[in-house]
Amino acid sequence: MLSLRSAAAGLSLFAVAQMSNMATGGGLQPPGSSALLPRRLLRLASVPGSEQHRLNDLLLLNPESPRCDNGHVVFFPGDIQNFQQEMALQPEAAPWQCWSLERVAVLLGTRFPGRHIWVVRASRMYLHKFSCYQNFVESNLFGAPEHSPDYGALRHLRGLLGHGMERAGLPNPLPPLGGAAPLPQNFSLILVGFSKGCVVLNQIVFELAGVRADLELRLFLDSITDMYWLDGGHPGGSKTWVTDKHALGELAASRVTVHAHVTPYEVRDPMRAWVGREHLCFVKTLEELNACITHKLHFEDEPASIENHFRVIKEF
Repeated sequence: MLSLRSAAAGLSLFAVAQMSNMATGGGLQPPGSSALLPRRLLRLASVPGSEQHRLNDLLLLNPESPRCDNGHVVFFPGDIQNFQQEMALQPEAAPWQCWSLERVAVLLGTRFPGRHIWVVRASRMYLHKFSCYQNFVESNLFGAPEHSPDYGALRHLRGLLGHGMERAGLPNPLPPLGGAAPLPQNFSLILVGFSKGCVVLNQIVFELAGVRADLELRLFLDSITDMYWLDGGHPGGSKTWVTDKHALGELAASRVTVHAHVTPYEVRDPMRAWVGREHLCFVKTLEELNACITHKLHFEDEPASIENHFRVIKEF
C-alpha cells in the first residue's frame, strides 16, 4: 500500500492514508464531541508577515502559567492538516481530525509547558490536501520547494510573529520590522516542522549566511534555541533534507540545537530511497561539524505506517 505513494505521480500522503485506512478498517479517529478544546486557543486570520501580501492564518495557544522568559514555539504542519472545522468537511481529512491544528496545538502545549504555541497554517491547500508554504519558500502546486538563499523565510516569520503577537494582545510583542528597537527581554523561540512543514526549516537553513549580515534578523536568529525536524517529506524527487555542507556549516555555527526525529514511513520507503540517504547525510554532516544535534528513529520495529508517521508529533 505504501508503495503507491509516489512522488513522481504527485500522490499526497493523505491519499495513501485514506487507502491504508480503508484497507485496515481502522485509522486514527477524532476524539468525541465531549472533548472540548481549551479556551486558551485563539485563531488569527490573514496575518501579514514581512510584506502585506504575504498572509498566513495563525493559531495561538496561550500557556496556562506563562514562563518569565517570554518563550514561544512555532509549528509548521504537514499535508491536509487544517483547522478542525475544515477537516471535518473533507472526506479524506475527516478520519484524521485528531491531528488538526487545534489538537496539535494542545499536544505541543503539553510538550512545551509555559510557552506560547503558534501553529502556522499553510497559505495554500491545493485540492484541500497539499500544504504549500509559498510565503516561506518558492513552491509548486503540490508544495514541493525550490530553495533559494534569499527568499526571506526568516524575515517573513519575524514579521508574522510580530503582527500575530500584536493582534493577540500579548505583552512585550516583537517590534515592527525595520525599526531599531531590540527584541523583548528574554524572548526565545523553538521551531518545529512536521512532514511537509519541514520545508520551512530547510529554507531557513539556506538563508543563514545572508541573515548574519542583517543585524535585525541576526538578533532574531540568535533567539532560536532549538529546531525540530519531524519526519520531513514532500512530493519532490530530492532535497527532502538539507545536504549542502556549506548550509549545514552555517547551521552548526549558529549553535541552535538540532533535533531530527524520523519514522520508517519516510526514511525506509523503497519508492523514495533518497529520503533515507539524505536524512543520514544531514545527521552525519552535522555531527562531523560538531553541531548540537540529537536524532532518533521512532517505531523502528514496527511496519511503516501513516499512523506512526503522525504519532511522531506526540512521541518526539
